[in-house]
Amino acid sequence: MCRRRADEPLRAVASYPAPTDTVIGVTQEETTAAPVCYRHPDRHTLLRCSRCDRPICAACSIDATVGQRCPECVRSEGTQKVISTRPTRAGAIATKSFIAVAVAFYVLAGLGDMQEQLFEALAQINVLVGAGEWWRIFTPVLLHAGLTHILFNMWALWVLGPQIERGVGTGPFIALYLASTGVGGLFVYLLGDPTDVAVGASGAIFGLFGVWLNWALHRRNTLQGRMLLRQIGFLLLLNAALPFIIRNIAWEAHLGGLIAGFVIGELWSHITRRDVQTARIVVAAAVAVLAVVGVLTIPPLL
Repeated sequence: MCRRRADEPLRAVASYPAPTDTVIGVTQEETTAAPVCYRHPDRHTLLRCSRCDRPICAACSIDATVGQRCPECVRSEGTQKVISTRPTRAGAIATKSFIAVAVAFYVLAGLGDMQEQLFEALAQINVLVGAGEWWRIFTPVLLHAGLTHILFNMWALWVLGPQIERGVGTGPFIALYLASTGVGGLFVYLLGDPTDVAVGASGAIFGLFGVWLNWALHRRNTLQGRMLLRQIGFLLLLNAALPFIIRNIAWEAHLGGLIAGFVIGELWSHITRRDVQTARIVVAAAVAVLAVVGVLTIPPLL
């Protein structure tokens, strides 16, 4: 998300290097003391359930949308669907729709012209947010302040979004995207200057980073989990340093989106009911509601 103060022009600069497509799962590593399968004590194995981390042999391992699971976790989660491990963006309806909408608004708003009426109507203007226009913490996701700004954001969405959307479902993905946008906007309102004007999808993008980070932490005992954790950690540190190097980057939106995505991912990991997708949508929607409540009840901190 980019921002400007009321008395200076906005210069859109953003950078969102993203991890390459990685399938999070269970790997087999060499060790001298292999544990035994919890269901077959006579079988040594180095495979583990990607949810409960119990040792499982090849006969007990069941492919899931994210990683491999043991029979007990599969039963608790309901029906599983086997998906291809080959990186693909087939489907990903919400990801493609968000990109199309952002491009359409970029064109309608005069290719990032901050004087256009759409910017006045949809940008996060902290003074107006404080006056009761709480919806402005969500609408900046539709706007971008320049070609570089939209290219980096949409590229990051294209890289990060499809695997998450396929893993959790289109409905939960939409709710995650909007909730991360709202929490990012809340942080801009609470930690930014009252005269700030912010636009961009970086809060939502960092929400996707947050989910990836949560997944990597849960799978840190696997080879792929450790690799992904190092990769995500490096990219987050790089992006955390950018606001100190480049002006007009709304680091508050980055921080808020990252926290929202991580918390939502953690809450999702504890869902055991059969109607998993509905529960995921409810969790993300609740986070979005909390962002609105925060705007309406908490005064700016600066």
